[in-house]
Amino acid sequence: MRKTVLRKYAHLIAACGVNVQAGQEVFITAGLDQPEFVKMVVEECYKLGASRVVVDWDYQPMQKVQYQYASLETLGALTGYQKARWEHYLEKVPCRIYLESDDPEGLKGIDQEKMLKAQQMRYPLIKGYRDELENKYQWCIAAVPGAAWAKKLFPELTKRQAVEKLWKAILSTSRVTDDPVQSWKEHNADLHDRCSYLNSLGIEKLHYTASNGTDFTVGMIPEAEFKGGGDTSLQGIFFNLNIPTEECFISPMRGVAEGKVVASMPLSREGQLIDKFWIRFHEGKAVEWHAELNEQLLTNIITADEGSAYLGECALVPFDSPIQQSGLLFYNTLFDENAACHLALGHGFPDTIKGFENKTLEECRALGVNDSMVHVDFMIGTADLNIDALTRDGQSVAVFRNGTWAF
Repeated sequence: MRKTVLRKYAHLIAACGVNVQAGQEVFITAGLDQPEFVKMVVEECYKLGASRVVVDWDYQPMQKVQYQYASLETLGALTGYQKARWEHYLEKVPCRIYLESDDPEGLKGIDQEKMLKAQQMRYPLIKGYRDELENKYQWCIAAVPGAAWAKKLFPELTKRQAVEKLWKAILSTSRVTDDPVQSWKEHNADLHDRCSYLNSLGIEKLHYTASNGTDFTVGMIPEAEFKGGGDTSLQGIFFNLNIPTEECFISPMRGVAEGKVVASMPLSREGQLIDKFWIRFHEGKAVEWHAELNEQLLTNIITADEGSAYLGECALVPFDSPIQQSGLLFYNTLFDENAACHLALGHGFPDTIKGFENKTLEECRALGVNDSMVHVDFMIGTADLNIDALTRDGQSVAVFRNGTWAF
């Protein structure tokens, strides 16, 4: 891939993704797959005035070794230097960039029970830090090709050819045009207008139906609103949290969801795939589920904690989105969730509550925003998905017809 194009992408992530401000620190998490591109992102952050840029390298084979040999007590602990880093985050409120490139099945065979228990042990130790940082900082998730990920998508190609083709798909769906920043301004404006219309309806419930067996109703929080595209931190800085993104999303009312949803795509979670699954909800809670592939991992997600069986997000994405039009199943939630409507189990978004900046987290959650250690998106959109909004004044308004916007 031409360096001039990659430089535009790196600038997009730094300037439009996290929108680095002069004097801010930036922490980047990345795999070992594209070190030259990571260096470009670091350079672009510094050009925008970053005071310090730190890169944390990630490597799936090393994770497998850690879970094979380290004790559960070690994996579930929070050491002194780890606490110091969290305290540094609270003091400096740095930007966070996550560059995804993992093999969708790179952690296949890992001890799932040990991983879950370690996460359950660590979460109470970091929850206070996470809650205090909620909505205060800019963050952006973007992607670069990993060789194993590219070969998963294009097994017929050589490794080099597959990586090049995945680069093209990432850049195209991420709107890396001649002027990517302007393209994102226009895209954000369109998503903003769609959210404004949805918010004007006074939606009480959404009813989803599709021929694959999805028949599901979910309740809305009266004080919540749809959001999409960029967001503004509590520091007043506008940023784009996902590159790419095609969704208008909202946090639904905890405890109000009935019916069955059938997944329309595989779910890549913790380096493993869950496929051909469905979940049935009653009184807002997942009460029954089945997966033909990796049901135990699905069970671990739903039973991770008290809030993980409830929904934290409803996202509307047209089936004719650029990601869907690419014809690719990316086996990566960042892309696949933007190819079709999706739901998320677990943690909800307090910033979907109107006036959240003047409310505490506890007040947002008391209104119905779910809280959990997990947030796991899974796709339910199909070419024949219909969604109707049942409004508070007794109307039924078509929101989706045949997989895409009805307005």
